[in-house]
Amino acid sequence: MSASNTTYDQGDGGQDQSRRDFIHLTAGTLGAVGAGAFAWPVIDSLNPARDVLALASIEVDLSPIPKGMAITAMWQGKPVFLRHRTEKEIEMARTTDVQALRDPETDKARVKDAEWLIVIGVCTHLGCIPQGNKPNEPRGDWGGWFCTCHGSHYDTSGRVRKGPAPKNLHIPPYTFTSDTTVEIG
Repeated sequence: MSASNTTYDQGDGGQDQSRRDFIHLTAGTLGAVGAGAFAWPVIDSLNPARDVLALASIEVDLSPIPKGMAITAMWQGKPVFLRHRTEKEIEMARTTDVQALRDPETDKARVKDAEWLIVIGVCTHLGCIPQGNKPNEPRGDWGGWFCTCHGSHYDTSGRVRKGPAPKNLHIPPYTFTSDTTVEIG
């Protein structure tokens, strides 16, 4: 008797097939659940952190800031300079020859209320924090801010006037919610 002619009784072939289908289905389901369990934390980690979401918008009370002074508020991890400008600072900003600026922008285009200048306090050259918010800090040649790292000077409208900075200080989105309160963000 040759081995090629031998047949073996394998029982009910339908039962073996349904068992095999069950094992494949179970393995596939477990694989999909495992992939989802792995992928969920990875995808969730791409969402903004809770502390960033908490600072999506902030309200700042402007009432304690006297004319000629400024404060720094933190918004989305960046300093925001809020300056209560004097009449002299407003006049200096408005009478500047806009065509002579590196990044031409009128003062009226940069403020919603002439007394208040609100800018993101990050130098547009290499991301340094310019000085000029505190009374004892240098304000540069135009009375605004001075970046001591590379020598950029900004005027009382936050426009770059001298140094390597290519752009004016950026304006964050903001709205005055009352005469003494501003919402940034």
